[in-house]
Amino acid sequence: MTDGTTPDGDSEESAADDETDHAVVLDYLAHGHPDDDRPQYQKSPVAHALGEANFELYELTLTDDERVGIGDRLVVSPESDREAVTRSRVIDYDDLTRGARQELEYAVEEIVERSERRFVDFYNDAQPITLRLHQLNLLPGIGKKLRNNVLDERKRGPFESFDGIEDRVAGLHSPKDVLVDRIVEEIRDDDLKYRTFVGEDSMESA
Repeated sequence: MTDGTTPDGDSEESAADDETDHAVVLDYLAHGHPDDDRPQYQKSPVAHALGEANFELYELTLTDDERVGIGDRLVVSPESDREAVTRSRVIDYDDLTRGARQELEYAVEEIVERSERRFVDFYNDAQPITLRLHQLNLLPGIGKKLRNNVLDERKRGPFESFDGIEDRVAGLHSPKDVLVDRIVEEIRDDDLKYRTFVGEDSMESA
């Protein structure tokens, strides 16, 4: 009999969840995609969703009897763990329905709040990109002075929460919100030169 922990001290449930990629439902199309010209009986329900690991956008084909709601979490990988999803494909922002676009920022904020430690660690671990540009400078409203305030403060000890960052860094009033704004910008704009959070090639995934 085991106590439900891994050798590293994490719970088996948490370790398994780390290996599973979920996506948050942004829109649910019970009658399939409107651009699908096949007869209705040949179409399965579809959901547009936002991946939690790398903020990739998905179109998910669901089992015919599956009913999901906006904000629900669905397993997208590994395929062996899927229950509701029969097929998935990565899509672009322009492929999203209007409803999915309206939900996007709320879903990003939900993911950031659920994984606060992961995103607080961005402030702890952010590094220079070039001699003149730092990862922190990619966040809206963070210029040289505010960047240096963050770097100076984290030398005194790692940040533990968004509230802690706000309390310790003068001038940085919404550390969570500026992260959310940057993530949404990276999702919407394919032409950004630097991508910190979105996609398998993002700096956070490196």
